[in-house]
Amino acid sequence: MPPTILSDEAVRQYHADGYYLARGFFDATEIDLLKRSAKEDHELDRRSFGRADGEGGIVRLSLWNHPGDGIYGMFARCERMVRSCEKLLAGEVYHYHSKMILKDARIGGAWAWHQDYGYWYQNGVLLPELTSAFIAVDPCTQENGCLQVIANSHLCGRINHVLTGEQAGADRERVEELLKRSDQFPLVYAVMEPGDALFFHPNLLHRSDQNKSDNPRWAMICCYNAARNDPYKDSHHPRYTKLEVVPDAAIKKVGVRRFADDPSNVGWLEDRRDSSAKSL
Repeated sequence: MPPTILSDEAVRQYHADGYYLARGFFDATEIDLLKRSAKEDHELDRRSFGRADGEGGIVRLSLWNHPGDGIYGMFARCERMVRSCEKLLAGEVYHYHSKMILKDARIGGAWAWHQDYGYWYQNGVLLPELTSAFIAVDPCTQENGCLQVIANSHLCGRINHVLTGEQAGADRERVEELLKRSDQFPLVYAVMEPGDALFFHPNLLHRSDQNKSDNPRWAMICCYNAARNDPYKDSHHPRYTKLEVVPDAAIKKVGVRRFADDPSNVGWLEDRRDSSAKSL
């Protein structure tokens, strides 16, 4: 069966648990195109930057606000992705930003426990009516630092965040208390295969360990905001910008391009940094 938009049951589970893992959301050909493109993309590598994790490791990522006409844009703009997010948020969405997490073998750093809305709240976003889709480019395992989530933690609302290294992390005392109540807030390791997509609520607590394995763990994360939740002030991420949706077939039609010669790829964030994570 070809990949399709999220079902009504998947949407129900997302709102109940704070996340939904869509297995095979992108097929093998699609994810191979994304993987080949990302790993051959010198511009993505050049625009990547590191952030200390407070544990001696460095997280490397590349970030952009506006999807273009290249392979990254086709993933973020394809009907399957956009219509799924519209179901999750019950209305029109726009692209808030995307990023590629480059967790390389042996050196990829950790992410502290955090909520995405803990960052985005600072950007004039009034309500947590956003969602993120974490797309596995490489296999994500416990050994190479897969995403960890605390199920149901989105029900706690926004938690205060403080700096840990160069990352803003959620209040450790509250996180530790949630983890003690594992019957109510179970810890889940999101082990994923390439092409799987994890959709998660902006108040869901999540983190990842350092990659101490011999295998890379690259992932692309597409973030969307409800159109009705247009931020009340300008920030380094965009206010409402109409999203031009493309057919799912556009992913394979675009294929792999030589990104160094392709200005249509994406609208890179000019300062290369998601400053919200460091401003708390």
